[in-house]
Amino acid sequence: MLNKKASWMIMALQDRNKRGFRRLLRSFDFAYQGLKHVIKHEQNMQVHAIVALLTVAMAAWLSFSLTSWMILLLVIAGMFSMEIMNTAVERTVDLITNDFHPLAKRAKDIAASAVLVYTLFSIVIGALLFIPPILEKFHIL
Repeated sequence: MLNKKASWMIMALQDRNKRGFRRLLRSFDFAYQGLKHVIKHEQNMQVHAIVALLTVAMAAWLSFSLTSWMILLLVIAGMFSMEIMNTAVERTVDLITNDFHPLAKRAKDIAASAVLVYTLFSIVIGALLFIPPILEKFHIL
């Protein structure tokens, strides 16, 4: 007898070409399961989540404008998305081979570099968003 998760996955494969509300709901459930897994098991995602919460708290303390909030939330969502995609690439490579292979390492390194590039630009954007209100808050400007 199949467990509940396995039967859901089989049903999803069976109706791959079908449309409908139930299939849509299942797709959201799969996405939620993936997000839950990444947050629970991936240390880098946990670090990003903590930094995001602290950043949002500081933005609230600084009374960010609507435009600054929109930019900040887009940057945070982009960071989460990049980390999730990096994890997906790593898991896919791990699925393909357990042995060390230079191309497998290269694929993982390249996916991780995408996260690094986004992180560096996020820091620059964060500085542009946070420095002026911090200087104003402490009457330095």
